[in-house]
Amino acid sequence: MNGTRGFTLIELVVVMMITGIMAASIAVFFVPAINAYFDARRRAELTDTADTALRRMGRDVRRAVPNSIRIPNTQCFELVPTKAGGLYRRATDIVNANSNPLDTTAADISFDVLSPLAAAPAAGDFVVIGNQNGNDVYTGTTRGTLNAWASPPAPGGVNVGDSRVTLTAATQFPAGYDGGRFQIVDAAEQSVFYICDGAGNLRRLVRAFTAAAPAACPAGGVVLASNVSACEFIYNPNQGATQQSGFVWMRIELTAGGETMALANGVHVSNVP
Repeated sequence: MNGTRGFTLIELVVVMMITGIMAASIAVFFVPAINAYFDARRRAELTDTADTALRRMGRDVRRAVPNSIRIPNTQCFELVPTKAGGLYRRATDIVNANSNPLDTTAADISFDVLSPLAAAPAAGDFVVIGNQNGNDVYTGTTRGTLNAWASPPAPGGVNVGDSRVTLTAATQFPAGYDGGRFQIVDAAEQSVFYICDGAGNLRRLVRAFTAAAPAACPAGGVVLASNVSACEFIYNPNQGATQQSGFVWMRIELTAGGETMALANGVHVSNVP
């Protein structure tokens, strides 16, 4: 007769005990390593999110219209970003005819631009000159609406400038910045708010010019970062506070899976016209 094949109960118990011992050993050595990997990955993701958000805010602060930052409290701030800027003609060309300087003593509807711009303006964009006070660009005191952007006349084959601005209505600008500088504000991005909404999100809200200074942080906007557990924005507009410019301090703290990552960034603001 053939012998019965299979495992005995003792053999099965021994195998189960050995397997349990091996599983426990693997758990002791490998689980901490796996957890450490996921913790490091989570910290890296939080750091990347915070760094990206701070860089985005810093970029907008650097390209903001001078003296346009408004901050109702430490949880948000507002600014007017620019998309281009250049120099306008301040006096008549004594060599070439048909030049068109900007007259700041009265309302003027067009002027020559003497420098190339990083981005070509479009009809409906805004021209900002001489923004000395925080609310001026929002109320419209220092801005006009662009109607056309074209090449200037070229009498005798020589252009009297790089381009020529024509406004939709005659506007009297302030005396202007040092060197005759102006900025172009995109009609589709007039004002930008960065907001910590208290619900774990950092938001970027684009809205139209609002004349009244904000008394509180508005609602809405696109989520720039999530898992935000704390944030702080501080603005010092005083000239000379930090090397003849204003200063924006931004700090955000992100928390996820028991891990917390805090990053801060300070950005100088060119507020000197």
